Amino acid sequence: MSNRAYNFNAGPAALPLEVLERAQAEFVDFRGTGMSIMEMSHRGAVYEAVHNEAASRLLKLLGSPSGYQVLFLQGGASTQFAMIPMNFLSEGKTAGYVKSGSWANKAIKEAKLIGETFIAASSEESKYMSVPDVSSLNLPDNAAYVHITSNETIEGTQFRQFPDTGSVPLIADMSSDILCRPFDLKQFGMVYAGAQKNLGPSGVTVVIAREELLRESPKHLPTMFRYDTHAENNSLYNTPSSFSVYMVNEVLKWIEEQGGLQGIEQKNEQKAGLLYQAIDASGGFYRGCVEQGSRSTMNVTFRLASEELEKLFVKESEQAGFVGLKGHRSVGGLRASIYNAVPYDSIKALVEFMDHFQKSHG
Repeated sequence: MSNRAYNFNAGPAALPLEVLERAQAEFVDFRGTGMSIMEMSHRGAVYEAVHNEAASRLLKLLGSPSGYQVLFLQGGASTQFAMIPMNFLSEGKTAGYVKSGSWANKAIKEAKLIGETFIAASSEESKYMSVPDVSSLNLPDNAAYVHITSNETIEGTQFRQFPDTGSVPLIADMSSDILCRPFDLKQFGMVYAGAQKNLGPSGVTVVIAREELLRESPKHLPTMFRYDTHAENNSLYNTPSSFSVYMVNEVLKWIEEQGGLQGIEQKNEQKAGLLYQAIDASGGFYRGCVEQGSRSTMNVTFRLASEELEKLFVKESEQAGFVGLKGHRSVGGLRASIYNAVPYDSIKALVEFMDHFQKSHG
């Protein structure tokens, strides 16, 4: 399809064209049932098979580690910011947060409403243009968990390594970079992600957690905010976001077809490499925002000499068929979100546009 936009949206973001086309083919009549998957009971065998397939496919991509369970929840990662301390931060305990940018700060703000928190590491002094040093965290004896944001969508930073937190569960918000590369799930008590960047459409939030963490939630919590409710009911306690879960399953199949997480990582490194190279080779016309060692392969943030020039860049890029290159309103500048599903050709076209723009306005 040649009329597809060059989609650099930060989320909801690009989905693989193959996945959209397969969904289109099955949209009205799902596997000969005479119904769309959106029309059928979430208690029926047909939907439940898709639901279970998505969960096992996800674990398989992560090397099928034993003792972990996948939950399909709603309310986005933002609801997880509250659910995590509600379920794990009990009286007399304190929760550690790695302060790495806008999303980490939102998670901290929610946790403070629930209980005691401490900052395990911070990069506030670099205005979050680098990731905090997490090589040696000094954790108190009563630490309930440590929370990290693996990739900051707004600033454009990403962790290369994760801290070793010993017996204290490490919990990661991976909303904007889950499945962009292999990682060792066994390092984590729990990882979670809103689907709308790398996993599928909006509407479902994926949680992968150690079974013992999900086993018993505090008795006073409302039913829907308890992890054990969802764990005991295979995420079918209430109606799940069934179409979104189906789409996640299709995206996971597509990732397998790309050579799994190794194959995806290779493609992402190539895409990010091409774009950062164009920024760095522009003689200062384009300036990368983030310190070299902290740069994200998912969200590439950069600036021009003036805000006027940046506005012009956005305007001309939109006229040329590029979508979503304006930076987040809280930090300004420019941002290209180049998640798994954004094809290499889109990056190539962007780099050509950037070169052309520099020649016209440099």
